[in-house]
Amino acid sequence: MTKPLHSASVTVVIPFHDLDPMHVVWHGNYARYFEHARTALFQQLDYDVPAMRDSGFAWPVIELNVRYARPLVYQQKIEIHAAIVEWENRLKVRYEIRDVASGERLTRGHTVQVAVNMTSGEMCFVSPAILFEKLGVPHP
Repeated sequence: MTKPLHSASVTVVIPFHDLDPMHVVWHGNYARYFEHARTALFQQLDYDVPAMRDSGFAWPVIELNVRYARPLVYQQKIEIHAAIVEWENRLKVRYEIRDVASGERLTRGHTVQVAVNMTSGEMCFVSPAILFEKLGVPHP
């Protein structure tokens, strides 16, 4: 397992409208929770969506993996942690959701994103220099 380069966390209290008929969080909402933490992470790096767009690259998610260990429930306070674990040829962000009160891990997952040149529409097989700059690592 790769050691995270940068990470960020956000706290969320589960709202009623995120529940399914079984009174637990509907599985599709986990992607949104991951997005909250990923947004905080990229804002911390000054490379959030507007900066990505201004740099000439889109970063679509091409893979989403979620491992549901325990259900999330109404009014539960959770912490979502996002960490960059790969960046040279693709951007892989690992996530973990924990219960704030107990510290218990409830969910983990990851997303993979690739750089797409917004002018040509071509996918980049090596991450662009701007990502390395924002991460503070040397470009290969």
